[in-house]
Amino acid sequence: MVRYTEDKKIFIKILYWGCAAGGKTTAVDTLYQLCSEQPMDVIPTGTLKKIAMASGSTLYFDRGIFQNKREKSLYYHVFTVAGQTRFGKTRKILFEDTDGVILVVDSQKNRLQDNIESLRELKKVAEGKLISEIPLLVMLNKRDLADIISIGEWENILKEAGLYFEHSDPLSEWNPLIYETVALHNSAQNVYRIFSECARRCVMYTVYGDGKAPEKKKVKLPPDVPDL
Repeated sequence: MVRYTEDKKIFIKILYWGCAAGGKTTAVDTLYQLCSEQPMDVIPTGTLKKIAMASGSTLYFDRGIFQNKREKSLYYHVFTVAGQTRFGKTRKILFEDTDGVILVVDSQKNRLQDNIESLRELKKVAEGKLISEIPLLVMLNKRDLADIISIGEWENILKEAGLYFEHSDPLSEWNPLIYETVALHNSAQNVYRIFSECARRCVMYTVYGDGKAPEKKKVKLPPDVPDL
């Protein structure tokens, strides 16, 4: 749920969801660096807060805040969930009041079942609100590795999960876009682009749909959004 404060600030919550070691924290780390180094539409405020295990894996969650440079009263609260199975209750709590979800998928074929289980859990936690009320985008990560699944394969998985609609359905206007990504900073691919689109859709749902998927309001990405 978009949150409005007494001092007229607006906070939108974007959640990075996915299985363990899929690249969620790396993606947000890289997003922070890109927005600090290059002229983007958002800037990070403060530092990325992490609660991690000794191994470096996320223990509970990561959290960061970005401010829109054009609309300075608009902020994005960015969270990542812990991907390990035992943190299911924590993920459910973190999902509360989420405005947009970026599903981080590990492209390696040997992680396919882990990704599917993560998607199933997300769908269950969302209670039917994905796409209809909460924008969903897919970050098909680790595209620099060998033996990876194709975009078509993942699109079929979304269809089987009821999260990808035929053109005759009004919700098809808001089908999840699937971005091929590399989360590592030195070879970043589409890390900023997917965040930008998720943020844009969250605003569109709020402004034109009153918290739901707007009817016939699909707007293309601005041409100046870099492929980072």
